[in-house]
This record gives sequence, C-alpha cells and structure tokens, in this order.
Amino acid sequence: MLTIEINAEPEAIAIEIAKTAVVMIDMQRDFLEPGGFGESLGNDVSLLSAAIEPCKALLSAARQHGMLVIHTREGHLPDMSDAHKAKVERGDPGVRIGQMGSMGRILIRGEPGQDIIPDLYPQEGEYVIDKPGKGAFYATDLQSILQKNAIENLIVCGVTTEVCVHTTVREANDRGYRCIVPGDCCGSYIPEFHEVGLRMIKAQSGIFGWVTDSHTILTAISA
Repeated sequence: MLTIEINAEPEAIAIEIAKTAVVMIDMQRDFLEPGGFGESLGNDVSLLSAAIEPCKALLSAARQHGMLVIHTREGHLPDMSDAHKAKVERGDPGVRIGQMGSMGRILIRGEPGQDIIPDLYPQEGEYVIDKPGKGAFYATDLQSILQKNAIENLIVCGVTTEVCVHTTVREANDRGYRCIVPGDCCGSYIPEFHEVGLRMIKAQSGIFGWVTDSHTILTAISA
C-alpha cells in the first residue's frame, strides 16, 4: 500500500492512502454564497470562500488517487422532527432554521441553499451525508461508512473551523481516527476563532489531531 509522510504540527505523520478519507464538511450554498443564511446573520462570507480553491485542489488529488471522499451537509427533515427546539429558537425569529430564505427554507434538506456549492460538488460514487447536528457522526451513517472502507485516517476540511469541523474532529478522535486538518481548507466567519480552533487541535502533542496545509498534503501525495 502507498504510504506518504505529511509535514504537520505538532509533528510529521505517515498515512496509508488506501486507509485515508477526505471529509468535506458543510461547504453549502447557504453558508458560503452571498445572500445565503450565513450572510443574513451579518457574516462576511468571503472569509469562507477563501477555502474553496484549496479544497478544489485537494479534492482533485484525492479523486486521482482513488481516496474515499465524503461530503456532509447540515440540514433537517422538512417536518423538522430532527431539529431540537434549543437549536431552532435562537436569534432573529425571522431568520431561523425552517424559515423561507433567499435560497429556499433555511437548512432544510432538498432546498437549494442546503446543497453543496458547484465548485466542490460531489462526483458519482462519493458519499453525501446529511447531518442534523454540528458533528458528522451524530445521527448519521459516517461511522459505518468508515468501518466498511477500513478507514483509519481522516483529512478534515470545511466550515466552520471552530464549529462543525472542530466537533467532527473531536468526535473522530474519540472513535480512534487520526485527523489531519489543512488549515487553508477550512474557514470561519470569525478569523480569531479559526486560528484558535487550529491551535486547539494540535496543542498538547496533537490532542485532537494534526494541522497542516493543502500544499503540504499535495506535495506529499505527488511525491
């Protein structure tokens, strides 16, 4: 099996390509595009769009080498039976989950805004997981998919760094997966949270995982 070594913090990590999956977290229109849910909350979505090109390059390399690719989308059933009251009833009553937004009902499965942006759209054969929570393991089939494919390592990308990416990395760590997070493939509406989120992952000898960048991963794969 092909093994590569990736320079990362707190230290380099060797992984087998066949046992590694790329997990692309919530690169959805409502979060990244102007006029979507994220912008309606007063956020600067351009802070997230900076991650698109690095993610595209990483996805391309993963596909070329036959790596498992998994996309996630945060969203709820149309009847919102999987949306907890504590999650829904916060913030401006006119801009909440289930309300009508510029891209359909906000964070409802099947609506245009809940879908993945065109630049990173899944290809045939790639998994798409709809998740009702922040973490990708909660109330989803992610664990069984990883086990079925004998995956041991995750390259975790997406938005936002300190929320859904961080939650997924923590969940994966508790389940025994080694997580590598390319910082330029992630983003936050709050730059400070992005930086601190990455620092938390690699702190204390990599308490949750390893942090690197897409160029370093691509260099290791091409070598």
